[in-house]
Amino acid sequence: MSGDALALRLLELLDADDLDGAIDAGLAGFDPQACPLLGPAQRERLLAARDRLLDAWAARDRHRARNARLARKAVELRARRQARSAPAPAGKRPALPPAAAAALARARQRAGGGAQ
Repeated sequence: MSGDALALRLLELLDADDLDGAIDAGLAGFDPQACPLLGPAQRERLLAARDRLLDAWAARDRHRARNARLARKAVELRARRQARSAPAPAGKRPALPPAAAAALARARQRAGGGAQ
């Protein structure tokens, strides 16, 4: 199908409010340079429809990426929470953070030093 014939077919489909048909016919790849017989108003109408379609597809892709990102973060957060709330293995005490271990060592030293 020539560029002008395609453009006229796309215009017919858009007039009939058949966006799916226009997409199937090639609206996303519409090239106004390939349609020298189109008038400026027709060309602008097709370009506007194509741009709206491409913008909608881009927004859909961003939305899907955002949902995937949020789902991945939720899984990571759940895993971190489960790791924090998991009980320590039997017979093992959880290790203290370094600052707390140093404070405990100083307190033990003071307590032991005063008793002598």
